[in-house]
Amino acid sequence: MNPFEQKPMPLVDGIMDWCTVYPKPYCKQTVDPYTKLRIILMNGIEVEAVIFKHQFSRNCPNNDLRRELALTRRIEQQQQKHINWLKPIDETQLETTIGYEHVAVDLTAWLAQNEPNPYVKQALDFALLEDFDHLYRYANLLDLDAQIPAQQLVKSYVDITPGRPTIAEHRFPFDSIKYHVDFKTADVQTMLNTLIITAGEQQTMNFYMNIGNTYYNDLGRELYLEIGMIEEQHVSHYGSLLDPNCTWLENLLLHEYTECYLYYSFYQDELDANVKSIWEMHLQQEIAHLHKAADLLKQYENKDWQQVIPNGAFPKLLQFHDTRDYVRKILGEQILLTANREQYVPVTELPKDHEFFLYQDIVNHNVDAVPSHKVIVQHQQKFNIDYRAESQTNPVQELTDRTADNTCIARKP
Repeated sequence: MNPFEQKPMPLVDGIMDWCTVYPKPYCKQTVDPYTKLRIILMNGIEVEAVIFKHQFSRNCPNNDLRRELALTRRIEQQQQKHINWLKPIDETQLETTIGYEHVAVDLTAWLAQNEPNPYVKQALDFALLEDFDHLYRYANLLDLDAQIPAQQLVKSYVDITPGRPTIAEHRFPFDSIKYHVDFKTADVQTMLNTLIITAGEQQTMNFYMNIGNTYYNDLGRELYLEIGMIEEQHVSHYGSLLDPNCTWLENLLLHEYTECYLYYSFYQDELDANVKSIWEMHLQQEIAHLHKAADLLKQYENKDWQQVIPNGAFPKLLQFHDTRDYVRKILGEQILLTANREQYVPVTELPKDHEFFLYQDIVNHNVDAVPSHKVIVQHQQKFNIDYRAESQTNPVQELTDRTADNTCIARKP
């Protein structure tokens, strides 16, 4: 499908009334996990759309253009509420968090499997193992505090087992910055993948920044604090891949195109009739936004949309599916990797004076105080073993002991 070839609805027809914008929530007991994943991701995509348009407006001196941004931004705000309020009242903060980390795992794995740029694929594989470990840490907190096995929430769609331990993920800020992609020559799939993953990780960062301190006990508050720091690191990591040479209006077009691509992708697979109707409605709204962005690009920069997105036809549609075999493969192959400026190397190959070890000595000098480690230790103390839900044994031998949390692998030289 090429959204540029679709007839757009009038922009103002996308404005919703209160009855429309407040949706019927899903049932947390029966909802398919992939429906939740699509909802969480599209909430993040809409939050990015709103934030981007605010930043564009603040850096734009033309009030006529700012008014056009204000109109579509208001509709994006309604779309964000329409999606985010699908979460039911009885779903707890931590249950939602399990969904956030499930998104991070299966989304990143799908993008990596469908990424034509080897450098971008490596960036995805690298952070995949870290979000995979976050799912394991939060699942242990959920079982410890509420005696709810996270497997009930993810329905065995994803394994819950250690990844690259969170304690090993804390790196000096210089190592979060990567080479950017040249969108002028990049495959359209690469443009979409980098925009999608940056928005998705940004929403996770925002969620933990704002809700982490509301958890009801200190251990949970501490875990959100620590993992929230890694999510900021991931946003830096992925955001540095985006092309900084794109103009504001080129970026506007890319944002609208990304939204059209995702709504169309998710409309194809959605099983929940109520949610499917929302994807269909939002797709029509976003097609109108895309056409307006193309008009503004032509009006203010005298560029055709084909100069930014040469063909316009969607590449392979994004589809959530079982990625457990792929995640296991990457975990077995890349567990020891850490970052060294723009590259990735085994931690054993870093020089002894590398900033990674300096940063580790500052933030993790007292291993017993590291929240992600404390959660596992407390679960082991209460139940003798950690919480896992594995389809197969962890592919890393050093991570198979369920009675001891490994704080050395990928961290010590």
